[in-house]
Amino acid sequence: MTRNFYTAVEERRSIYGITDEIVISNERIEEIIQLAVANTPTAFNSQTGRVVVLLGNSNAEFWQIAFESVKAGLAENRIAKTDVRFKAFADGYGTVLFFEDYEVVQTMQEKFPAYNEQFTEWSHQASGILQYLIWTSLEYEGFGANLQHYIPTFAADIRQKWGIQNGWKLIAQLPFGKPIVAPKEKEIQPLDQRIVIVK
Repeated sequence: MTRNFYTAVEERRSIYGITDEIVISNERIEEIIQLAVANTPTAFNSQTGRVVVLLGNSNAEFWQIAFESVKAGLAENRIAKTDVRFKAFADGYGTVLFFEDYEVVQTMQEKFPAYNEQFTEWSHQASGILQYLIWTSLEYEGFGANLQHYIPTFAADIRQKWGIQNGWKLIAQLPFGKPIVAPKEKEIQPLDQRIVIVK
């Protein structure tokens, strides 16, 4: 079957069993990221999305930093489970970190004060589009991935380690790699209860 945009949309799922085996070249990964960032729509063309792609050792280091940060707030019986979960993310080929540049958001709020409150919401909407586009694109290329939203209490550590600007706020993380498990069956609610078409 020829794969196209629609089959990629249908087949994108959360896949938690991933490895660091090469699926496509790093150059191709970069092309995908560039295409997505360049073409994601944003309110007032504000272009607030920022992306950091961590491959190889950097990917493993990121999830170790994340684990050390979050385990302090975990109950004793959850530490081991979280460690296993984060090590599974680290076993992948890489992780895409999604940021929003809040300095740009603030600039837009000052430039268009009538939309002050909406710019933060629009920023997150644009980030969601960017996350979905990159996730679906990586799936199309043969990767499995899953989207995470860990509270970035470790933001200062990763800023220092990888030179990330202070105005960038971490929104989500997308660990990806060669899939070694099938995705779980997704239950889809009746579409006639979710879609209204008026003629």
